[in-house]
Amino acid sequence: MGLVPRNMTFTSKVALPGNALSEESVRQTFQSALAGSFRGRRVLVLIPDFTRSLPLPFLFRILVDLLGDARQVDFLVALGTHPPLSQEQLCRLVGITAGERHGIYGRLGLANHDWANPAALETLGVITGDEVRALAGDCWHPSLSGDVDVRVNRALLECDRVLIVSPVVPHEVAGFSGGAKYLFPGVSGPQMINVAHWLGALAGIPATIGVKDTPVRALTHSAAALLPVAVTLLALVTEGEELAGIFIGDLISAWSAAADLSAQLHIRRCAHPYRRVLACPGPRYDELWTAAKAMYKLEPVLAPGAEIVIYAPHLQTVSQTHGKYIYEIGYHILPYFLDQWDRFRTIPPVALAHSTHLRGSGRMENGVERLSLASGISAEDCARLNLGYLDPASVRPDQWKNREDEGILYVPDAGEILYRLQ
Repeated sequence: MGLVPRNMTFTSKVALPGNALSEESVRQTFQSALAGSFRGRRVLVLIPDFTRSLPLPFLFRILVDLLGDARQVDFLVALGTHPPLSQEQLCRLVGITAGERHGIYGRLGLANHDWANPAALETLGVITGDEVRALAGDCWHPSLSGDVDVRVNRALLECDRVLIVSPVVPHEVAGFSGGAKYLFPGVSGPQMINVAHWLGALAGIPATIGVKDTPVRALTHSAAALLPVAVTLLALVTEGEELAGIFIGDLISAWSAAADLSAQLHIRRCAHPYRRVLACPGPRYDELWTAAKAMYKLEPVLAPGAEIVIYAPHLQTVSQTHGKYIYEIGYHILPYFLDQWDRFRTIPPVALAHSTHLRGSGRMENGVERLSLASGISAEDCARLNLGYLDPASVRPDQWKNREDEGILYVPDAGEILYRLQ
């Protein structure tokens, strides 16, 4: 029922090329699609955290007004395994003050998903090992053997309707973000999180990122079909921080249309590969866990033996959640783990996936993988992690700018746009 509810209409609004939707246009589109649809219902709204580009405070106020006739409204941050937000951060995420949180918004729920707390999860069913193998296709590996226990935040089973608010961009694990990904791994249990990420690693970023039909997307849709609650999707496409497209409907139709627009707006096609790249992820990526998108979205345009530098002076943490495992295993290409699987089988696959995703396809020069960090992560830690190190104070971004004809690429706000060769 959660995948394609019966009688659900589809609504869309797309800005003219090079423009953004006006606030009034956004309000009218939401009003047309959603007004009265949740009257008397308990509604759970799934939203992203700070690592996603979206005018969420603006959207939050529109949705609260539209859901004013609902019996109960709760907002849940679909964190996956990202670090939980404090109460102050939760308020800032949706653009309200502490006074408003306890005043006019006092009846609303506002919480984090807690993926590691069994008491917060409920089992929907099982995806068998044979089903996983069929979904994985040619990229299946024995490390995916076994059934998958499909667990979600129990709040999804304590509401009458689910409303997902998800930006859609090219994504290294699912192909494009958004849609059912906000259920799995967004508000799911650890087994789905591990299997989805590891399946994405086995498929590889070049065959995944910016591709709609991927093994991980098929897996998430299979899991979403087990959800007994109707889901409405607000699939949103941004240009910068402004909305360029709104698609409202079921998990399949709305997401698919949004992914098509994202492919037009979020993919830059380059005439030639680059031998040196300076990728500068913005402050929304405050861990290497997410700042690694700077690598993911640039790998397709790296020449053989290319040097890529992730320049992020603000970055001091590998991962609050998975850092222990990342420091234990370091960063390596996929065959490094598969060829020694018995050695790594006890490491959570989600950590292995992040490791090999950052390393990419294993571009080498004289036996050295040319990926360096220029960040707040020390030279000693970079050595432990099997990464190169540059003192961020030594990097002069101006020296990288406007040199594309020389095979040198400078990318501000890296991690947002996918680069591909023409």
